[in-house]
Amino acid sequence: MIRIYVSSVIDTGADNVWARIRDFNALPLWHPAIADSRIENQQPSDRVGCIRHFHTREGGMIRERLLALSDYDYSCTYEILESPMGVSNYVATLKLTPVTDGNRCFAEWSAEFDCAEEREHELGQLIGEGVFQGGFNALKLHFGKR
Repeated sequence: MIRIYVSSVIDTGADNVWARIRDFNALPLWHPAIADSRIENQQPSDRVGCIRHFHTREGGMIRERLLALSDYDYSCTYEILESPMGVSNYVATLKLTPVTDGNRCFAEWSAEFDCAEEREHELGQLIGEGVFQGGFNALKLHFGKR
């Protein structure tokens, strides 16, 4: 099992960032790698168990199920159901923590998954740098404009 962990500090409060990322269907609004998204079966995008079906800008289709959502902890956990990446048992958590020294927040995104041994490094880089850090960089850019 591979474990990926990426963290960052975003220069705005956790409430502001959470308002942007809380919606499980809102990835295209804040993550530059995501082209479109929809929630299957017309379920609410904050209902635990809902499934988002989205496409990357490169054309890949991914389906993920929301496993947990906490407004109190500013966190969401999800699993990949279907993906072209070649991962299995993929579970990830995105969490924000308010930084009390200034109007900032500490953002953490972690995942555990299985994959073919020869793809561990490649997928670690793709997910850690491309997906997780790429998302944090987009959030920092968005909130830095304010």
